Amino acid sequence: MVLPCLRAYIIRKTLVSLLNLLRLIHRKAQTFVLVFRMSKPTSDLENQFSAPSPPPFDPTQPAVPISYPIKTLEELESRSYFESFHYPFNKASVALQSASSSLPLPNRPRVIVCHDMVGGYGDDRWVQGGTNSNAYAIWHWYLMDVFIYFSHSLVTLPPPCWTNTAHRHGVKVLGTFITEWDEGKLICNKLLSTKESAQKYAECLTELAVALGFDGWLINMEIELKSSQIPNLKVFVSHLTQTMHSSVPGSLVIWYDSVTTDGKLDWQNQLNEKNKPFFDICDGIFVNYTWKKNYPMLSADVAGDRKYDVYMGIDVFGRGSFGGGQWNTSVALDVLKKDGVSTAIFAPGWIYQTNQPPNFQIAQNHWWALVEKSWGIAQNYPKVLPFYSNFDQGHGYHFSVDGEQVSDGPWCNISSQGFQPFLEYTDDSTPDGIQVHIDFREASYSGGGNITFKGKLEDNAIFTARLFQGDLLLGDLPLHFTYSVKSENNSQLGLCLNFSSALKEIKSVLLVSQNLNQFSRKFNKVVITRQLEKPGTSPGWVIQESNISMSGYRLTEIHALCYQSEPEFDERRQNSFSEGQDNSCTQNPTDYYAVLGHISIETFGHNSGFPPSDLWLVEGQYINWTTGSKGSKGSKNLSLKITWKLKDGNDYAFRNYNIYVEKLAEDALGHPGATLGVHEYLGVAQVEAFYVSDLEVPSGTSNIKFIIQVSGVGGSSQKLTESPVFLLDTEAW
Repeated sequence: MVLPCLRAYIIRKTLVSLLNLLRLIHRKAQTFVLVFRMSKPTSDLENQFSAPSPPPFDPTQPAVPISYPIKTLEELESRSYFESFHYPFNKASVALQSASSSLPLPNRPRVIVCHDMVGGYGDDRWVQGGTNSNAYAIWHWYLMDVFIYFSHSLVTLPPPCWTNTAHRHGVKVLGTFITEWDEGKLICNKLLSTKESAQKYAECLTELAVALGFDGWLINMEIELKSSQIPNLKVFVSHLTQTMHSSVPGSLVIWYDSVTTDGKLDWQNQLNEKNKPFFDICDGIFVNYTWKKNYPMLSADVAGDRKYDVYMGIDVFGRGSFGGGQWNTSVALDVLKKDGVSTAIFAPGWIYQTNQPPNFQIAQNHWWALVEKSWGIAQNYPKVLPFYSNFDQGHGYHFSVDGEQVSDGPWCNISSQGFQPFLEYTDDSTPDGIQVHIDFREASYSGGGNITFKGKLEDNAIFTARLFQGDLLLGDLPLHFTYSVKSENNSQLGLCLNFSSALKEIKSVLLVSQNLNQFSRKFNKVVITRQLEKPGTSPGWVIQESNISMSGYRLTEIHALCYQSEPEFDERRQNSFSEGQDNSCTQNPTDYYAVLGHISIETFGHNSGFPPSDLWLVEGQYINWTTGSKGSKGSKNLSLKITWKLKDGNDYAFRNYNIYVEKLAEDALGHPGATLGVHEYLGVAQVEAFYVSDLEVPSGTSNIKFIIQVSGVGGSSQKLTESPVFLLDTEAW
């Protein structure tokens, strides 16, 4: 009986001891390597080619923008983060959907997802995007309520890419404040020295959350404390909760089940009298993950009418977690759902980090499908207009804008995620029908992804796939739909829309490019779309548009509908007939292939225009020239920060800004003449600033023109010829 009771405690205590030992070994190893490098003799050849060690990171100096944590209490108190060159780039640019921004969390069991991966700040630290096409991402946002970015630094600030895409999907984002090890005890001695110091540092955290645009904090005091420090710890938690609520309506402060009210580091694995005083002064508790089967019910009883604020932890890596985590995570979820409490799923990046077969895309979709089966859907969209999705997951092998491919290089930027579709996972290894998946290899209409539908489809048959489950109340004005399709042979793709009235009356509307008499009876209404001509679109893409009036109804579902057109003369079918055979009843499935590039929904008549270029103030800052590479004679490298803002000071809602460069050569009269090649895509900005690093400028370049292409929330982009520019005269430098 003793061993089962102590197992969870031993597991956690053992981990803490091992981590302490590993940290000590790591520090000693770093010292040894540093001394070894300094004392190691080098040959003349090594001296000739060895590069100097990079200088220490100085956040005040211009550099490629990155996200990084705050590691000391002194740094937090000094507010030095706001003096960083990187600070303006780290501001989230996407607010929570207006329908959920200031509201409390829904009154039901909820899902927190806590992202913990190799110390944090990996590919996601590159604010303007990285080059890893296989970078980690989350796209099942419709299954969660809150996202926590976790690391073991004192103050973990969520990279803006996570805040942007989570907010786009209606999910709140929290940073982490953590104290641990001996260093954490020293921090707490200062943090909790007085009531005033506790309040001061709480206000520092609130200021950071407000400035960077995220929604609150996870507080993890994973250290032993003196009992005399507990009153000021309560002041810290209470004051942080109060200042967050007054500064960001709907914000959250969540307490982690670690230190108890008597100052002991003793994970309770449930809500009880030893941690409830902290629960009572904040918005919820993240319960440690080594709980027993009856702990959720016991915790619900203690919480009373706040039982949904109890988030029972599940470690996806396992590590003593109920059910074992990993592919059995739903075992714990089923228990929690039955007992009516919430859950906090820790480290779902296990799928990525452990290379679960057969590949990350399939394994991730499979794992989250198990979560959906156990817990259900937490978010609905579209909820507000305009609504736009290009199905981009925030990484890929190429990048397109409005049907034109502008880059063929690998990239990653989670901020670029469009609304993610509710695609249903199927594990049939030998499918006979249509397979649906996000495709990164096929040329995209927008961003780096699209939805591909491929397989066999019988004649006179249709196939539907869930795209979105919404909750959009329609007004008197019609909805304007546009969507892009690329297909082969007779493959066609339409949209099926489901609407619900206040009396729960369901109506289905089909959007297709041609009349389907054989399917009309299955829908309340069939709308024939119009083909929209859009100059500059890559060959193969067809853009369909239509208007729909359903005043007083709610748009609840959007499905893709696959079908085949009826050709006037099908040579393949003619040749398949053999003399003397009756093929009148034969219905052989034929190849089907279609790609959905984007969906856009706006109110009819919505003004999607852009301010003309002369209304923008565009400036270059921190302009720095260096010598170019040896292989490019006379070339130079340019680094600079470009900023832009509207002269009238108005704050319009734009989705992002695509940045291009044109290098201009002088003509015979010394004026800017021919472009040295076409405009080159540099990247995408989420804020009104972009840093250009080491741009190679060939000899003979007289001017460099940077183009800022504005993109609207409805998906459209300003014409390059009408976009704001910054013109740099190279001769002046």
